[in-house]
Order: sequence, then structure tokens, then C-alpha cells
Amino acid sequence: MTAAAAEAAALTRFRSVLVDRFGWSNADTDDDQLARVLRRRAAHHGLHQRDYLRLLGTGEPAGELDTLAEELTITETYFFRHAEQFDALATDVLAERIRLRAAAGQEELRMLSVGCSSGEEPYTLAIVARGVAPGPGWHISVLGVDANPAMLRRAAAARYSSWALRETPADVRRRWFRPRDGLFEVDDRIRADVRFQAYNVVADDPALFGAGRYDAIFCRNLLMYLTPEAAGRLVRRMTDALAPGGGLFLGHTDTLGSRPPGLQPRHRNASTHYRRVRGDDGAPPAPPQPREIAAPPPPPGRGVRERVLDLLRDERFGDAQQLLADEAGPGDELLHAVVLALTGRLDEAERRCREILDADGLSPDAHHLLGVCLEAHGTPDAAVAQYRLAAYLDPAFAMPRLRLGLLARRRGDDAVARTELENARTLLRHETDERILVFGGGFGRLALSTLCRTELDQCGSAR
Repeated sequence: MTAAAAEAAALTRFRSVLVDRFGWSNADTDDDQLARVLRRRAAHHGLHQRDYLRLLGTGEPAGELDTLAEELTITETYFFRHAEQFDALATDVLAERIRLRAAAGQEELRMLSVGCSSGEEPYTLAIVARGVAPGPGWHISVLGVDANPAMLRRAAAARYSSWALRETPADVRRRWFRPRDGLFEVDDRIRADVRFQAYNVVADDPALFGAGRYDAIFCRNLLMYLTPEAAGRLVRRMTDALAPGGGLFLGHTDTLGSRPPGLQPRHRNASTHYRRVRGDDGAPPAPPQPREIAAPPPPPGRGVRERVLDLLRDERFGDAQQLLADEAGPGDELLHAVVLALTGRLDEAERRCREILDADGLSPDAHHLLGVCLEAHGTPDAAVAQYRLAAYLDPAFAMPRLRLGLLARRRGDDAVARTELENARTLLRHETDERILVFGGGFGRLALSTLCRTELDQCGSAR
């Protein structure tokens, strides 16, 4: 075996160990970084890489998994990261949980931060909870868990740079942080509400994930680094650990699809989270039954939808907007949002998309259009989450795959770009004419296919 082949085999084995011990996806770390860590750790123990890997597989040296977690996990975070999620936590989840707990004589709120890194998220959760709790007598309990012991030590120290507080409102900073030695220390009242614990997501911990234990769980931008099997197990544990009506908050790059068992998607305050379904069986609620409405008399000639589509083909967007304003009926809401986006009224288009999704969170077209609006507003991570959800809800939908591929190219992730663009190119052959008209940005099927091929050429993977 050549040296290059031996190194490749060692790297493959190392990835397999990381999957077994941490549940990490094979795609979560680049080869160069993994190779550097493997060489460094083997040399540290005075072992050949082959022997080091054998040791990891049969009983790693004391503390070695902790060291690997320190070297390989991503730790960048800050207080109030994606503030819209904390707004939704306060107004849509905790307000309801406080009402229910108070009615039961339980003056406490319990929350969990999975993958808490250096502690900014769990401390933020405690600050938000203190802000909405009816009085100082309420007991707030926030548990932060992470596999990286170095990050947990930093979290327990509770001292942060001004950069970590860059999104923290000034009044919150004044109330809950104390300047000390050029850093900011979390107020003792908040520190008393938060504790930290080492946890590896592949481990089954019944005490940590007790049934109905938490009012809210945050697990942001972790699932995307796990294998599907590890992610699925973690989601099931978190779902079981939520109290009825509790909220599960994921990162913008994470999604659970349209109907995760026991959870219901919620779209509030420019963010999406999942609410634990009420009831003992945890089954998703039945979809709402449509109201019985007397059928309107048929319009003369062609219907509004057909006439609007004709106007879009002619790029007469203003006329299409006027026609919808004058004659739109039930069922035309999404088309109206499309036309608003085409005429540059993105805020209105986004608002209509969210209204549609509040009524029906299972519309792939609405999720895709919301992604278009978010991308135009300069929030690509949020857009990616919507495109992924649209693609999940309708695997034959080509347009979100195309957008995912283009965004991956923009951030330099050619591996993801190749996958998504190849999928889009295949799906475009069978995409409906209406979707291409509505979501194609003025390009037809051939032009969109050519765009895929051109971008794939840049990735070195056109066929």
C-alpha cells in the first residue's frame, strides 16, 4: 500500500471512530483538519497512526475523547444569537408555560441547551426567563450540556469579551453583566440559574432527558453535524423530554421536516420552532378541517389564476398585481405573495408567506418563497432552512435544490453545491411549467438547466 493510500485508509478509520464515539457526520470536518489532528494525537501518545486508531477503537487513553472533542468541535457563539428565536421563546412558549405552571402551583421554568459551547446560550435563556417570570420567587433552572470540557470550563467561569455581547441590548448588558478586568462577568443571580454538564449526544441518559422535564430545549446548529441515525435519536429524546406545549428551537440550518412525531411547527416572530403536541399520546394533531364555504359563481371567461400566469409570462408584473388586488379569491394567497416579490415588495411578500405557513406549515411553495425573501434580505442561513424544508416536503421540487446549490457555491462549499445542483438539474427535467414560471426568476427550463451545468463546471463536476 502506498503512503497516500495508507493515509487515506487511516483517515477513513478515524472518521468511523468519530461516528461511533460522537455521532458526528462524515461530512462535518474537512480532511486536512482531520489529518492534522490524527497526526498530532498519535504523535502525542508516541504511536503509529494505525496503533492509535486501534487504541481508540478498543478503549481510548484516559481523557482522549475529551481532547478530540476540544480539537474538533466548533465553538463560536455569542449572547442573543438570532434574537428572533429568543423573542419567540418569550412570547410564544414561556408565556404559555408560565400560565400553565402557575395554574398548577408550580413557580418554576426548566430549560435545556444542547451543545451549549462556552455558555452564552444557556445564560441568555436564563436572562430571557427572568425577564418574563411573574416575580423573583420563580425558580429558573437552565442546564447546558456539551461534549467539549474546555468549553464547559469557560462556561462555568462566566466571563466574556465585549465581542460575545455584541448583540446584547444595552439595558440587558447593564442589568445582568459586571465589568471585571476588561471582561464582562455574568451577574450572580443569573449564574445561580444555570449549571453545566458534560454530555456526549450518542449516550442515552434517562436522567437528563426525563419525560416532560423541560419547558424549552435549544439545540441549534448541532443536528447538521450528526449522522441521520444520531440526529434522529437525539430528536426523539428531546421530544420526549419536553412538557406538553414546550418548545424545541433548532438552528436555521436544521430541520425536522413537515410532521415530526410529537411536534408541531410554529412560525412566530420571524423564526420557526417546534411545539410539543398536547395530549398523552404525543401524536400530531389532526390537520384543521376546511370551513364549509359556499362555492362562488364561476368567473366569466378564464379564472384569475390563469390570467395572472399569462401576465407573468409577459412580465407584466404590475398588471398581475392589480388583477390580484381586484379579483383574488381564496387559494390565491401564494400567487399574490409571488407577485409581491416579483415587484420588489419583499417585506409584504414575506409577511404573506408567514401568514400562509401559520395556517398550513406544510406548503413547500410557501417555504421556498419565504426562503427567496430571506435570501434577498441578506439572511442566507435562514433562507437555507426554508429551502431545505421545501425540498423535504416535496422531493420533486427542483427550485429549492437550485437555490441551495447556488448558496453553497457562494460560501465555497463545492461538495454540497455539486450534490444540490446535480439534484436540481435532474429534477428540472420534470418540474412543472407553472413552478418554473413562478419561481424561475424569468428563466425557462433550458436556461435553468444551463445555469446548473455552468455552476457545476465551476465545481469541476459537470456531466
